[in-house]
Amino acid sequence: MAQQTINVADLAIPQLMEVKRQLDQELEHLTSSFTQLKQAQAKFQSCAENVIQLATSTEERKVLIPLTNSLYVPGKIKDRSNVIVDVGTGYYVKKSTADATTHYKGKVEFVTKNLESLQEAIQKKQENLNYLVSIIQGKAVEEREQASSASKS
Repeated sequence: MAQQTINVADLAIPQLMEVKRQLDQELEHLTSSFTQLKQAQAKFQSCAENVIQLATSTEERKVLIPLTNSLYVPGKIKDRSNVIVDVGTGYYVKKSTADATTHYKGKVEFVTKNLESLQEAIQKKQENLNYLVSIIQGKAVEEREQASSASKS
């Protein structure tokens, strides 16, 4: 199915308002996705830093191990050269601290690239929305001028 290009300046104000509503929704969704990706990026960056800190630490580490979302038990890290890495969908893999750091830094780079492309998409949507609002305002002024000139006649 071929896409049809429509000049928004040819649309009536109610149609323009509907297009504006759709653009607002798309922009809200993209912004929400951007926020979630930023949080994921921070999480992966934190994981990489924690693995590096663990690998360079010489003292015995005491940690709290989560059993549930609200229940933790004390524990000690005995093997500082290997960690368990969450690779997604409930799967965990034992990796060396060097491999785990590489894994998390790769995740950070991947998310950063996605953030950059998402930022570009958000900017384009925002530009489209600003253009659309200017068209709506221009048409509203035009209609008011026509209505006032018609009432004077």
